[in-house]
Amino acid sequence: MEYTFSNRLKIGAIVCMVLGLIGVAYGFYDSHKYATVEDVKVLLASEDHGGEHSADGHGSAHAEEGHGTGHAAAEGDHGEEAHVEGHEMSHEEHVLHQIHNRPYAALYVAAFFFFMISLGVLAFYAIQYAAQAGWSPVLFRVMEAITAYVLPGALIVLAIALVANKHLFVWMDPEVVAHDKLIQGKSGFLNKGVFIGLSLFFILGWSAYRYIVRKFSLAQDNSDNNSYFKKAFRWSAGFLVFYIVTESIVSWLWIMSVDPHWFSTLFGWYVFASMFVSGITVIALIAIYLKSKGLLEFVNDSHIHDLAKFMFGISIFWTYLWFSQFMLIWYSNIPEEVTYYITRIEYYKLPFFGMVVMNFIFPLLLLMNSDYKRIPWFVVMTGIVILCGHYIDVFNMIMPATVVDRWFIGIPEIGSVLLFGGLFVFFVFAALSKAPLLAKGNPFMKESKHFHY
Repeated sequence: MEYTFSNRLKIGAIVCMVLGLIGVAYGFYDSHKYATVEDVKVLLASEDHGGEHSADGHGSAHAEEGHGTGHAAAEGDHGEEAHVEGHEMSHEEHVLHQIHNRPYAALYVAAFFFFMISLGVLAFYAIQYAAQAGWSPVLFRVMEAITAYVLPGALIVLAIALVANKHLFVWMDPEVVAHDKLIQGKSGFLNKGVFIGLSLFFILGWSAYRYIVRKFSLAQDNSDNNSYFKKAFRWSAGFLVFYIVTESIVSWLWIMSVDPHWFSTLFGWYVFASMFVSGITVIALIAIYLKSKGLLEFVNDSHIHDLAKFMFGISIFWTYLWFSQFMLIWYSNIPEEVTYYITRIEYYKLPFFGMVVMNFIFPLLLLMNSDYKRIPWFVVMTGIVILCGHYIDVFNMIMPATVVDRWFIGIPEIGSVLLFGGLFVFFVFAALSKAPLLAKGNPFMKESKHFHY
């Protein structure tokens, strides 16, 4: 049973990438229409005197309040230490930096979102091997195809981070670090050498595991014993240890360090939950798509039910972590911790609380009933909402630290999603067409084909 990457889907992916590039280019062009502080003064005057909102739907009065919240991660905000030493920037300079940061941040959010889907699937794939699960081998080739995006996706995220540097990570700006004692205290970890070195090491580890186990999976199809499966089992068990450590560290480096004055010991788990449920959701969506094309005939409603059950369960787990992190920080009310949520609640109320509805309440109500988990269109509808919700989750992680109240989901954001969405589809479906859709040599394949629940 082979899959052929249809011309229609291929052209669709390419069109998305082209439209995305145009949108991204427009975002950079539009942001640099404001080249000087004087340009920003004209913008703010028009907002104040015209009673209009800024381009992101938030009045400039918010920005006046926002740049004093202590968020060093807002580009140009050097933190409390800098304020003490007389290096405070004017409000107009803050706004100028935030406007220039927006296209970089939009690009970074979309790049990380699609990368985290593939890495989440890689972890789920390793769990299936390590647990010797009997229900899932009919879905292995779908998982292997999605993980083909791990290497290009991770390299793209790293490249954007390094090109954008101080537009996203103020600790990469020597001038900021020179006047910020708190960031200086973290410079042993927050420096470019560590950032690049650890990132490349982690990317190499993830990609090596994916390459090796994919090779074993294909070899097992033509083997007369289970030797390759046993090797894949051992590699998967070891990889899961590597993954849980590296995923946590990379979430600190690539995401949490945009707010270098803030930290959370739960953050690695929180990002993992978002990554995991997004990956499982995409497995379900692609499996349902292939079934609609008359492929994957051995995938039945019990397999879809189990994927939907994971979507439901990990959504609950994500909500538990979200609430635990929020409640503990809010209740303790320590200034350097609670400012993270003050910024998001004050300027990002709709996306901040909206994602809780999309990532918790919606899946809870729709997938609680066991029968609904077996209805493909119902799972697809819920899956689309979950993916949109976790894009907003990543949006909430990055945007408040980089653009403060100058946010909006407009052309730069939509263009970035189209660009990386098209790239993701192209890599995944190209990989899907390179091997039979059934991992026939897997020793649990018979059990998987006849799985009913």
